[in-house]
Amino acid sequence: MPFPPTILIIHPKEKRAKCSLEPLRGRADLRFVPYAAKQPLELPGYIRLSVDGAPLTVADAGHGVLLIDGSWRHAGRMHAHFAGVPPRSLAGFSTAYPRVSKTFADPAGGLASLEALYIAYRILGRPTAGLLDAYRWRDEFLRRNGWELTSSAPRG
Repeated sequence: MPFPPTILIIHPKEKRAKCSLEPLRGRADLRFVPYAAKQPLELPGYIRLSVDGAPLTVADAGHGVLLIDGSWRHAGRMHAHFAGVPPRSLAGFSTAYPRVSKTFADPAGGLASLEALYIAYRILGRPTAGLLDAYRWRDEFLRRNGWELTSSAPRG
């Protein structure tokens, strides 16, 4: 691989059946890591996808990507745990994921984890083939962001 693997930190309460990243297990460019607040994880050379921070640009292409996956309820604590990893934002993109939380407001510009991964890979010039193949809202997500379909595989 010409770039470091993407680290996906998954909250233990994230339901695997509902996780948009779950169909990607087994990809060589991704490392699924369960979140453990008491286990430090050193990530030199990585940037963290976040709703805050400088925009992600092609200048970040040589860095590894850290993506935190959990409900918005847990995301704040998880991001605080990785505060030493420089944050990068993905402003200006639209989610297609239907939001249903009745207790926590989603941040403006919030994306499904898979959507954030796909956008980051596009910006960084990494291969996106297969990322959205099992994503139920793939067509709508691509349409909302002005992109063509990347695969003819059936949606999950």
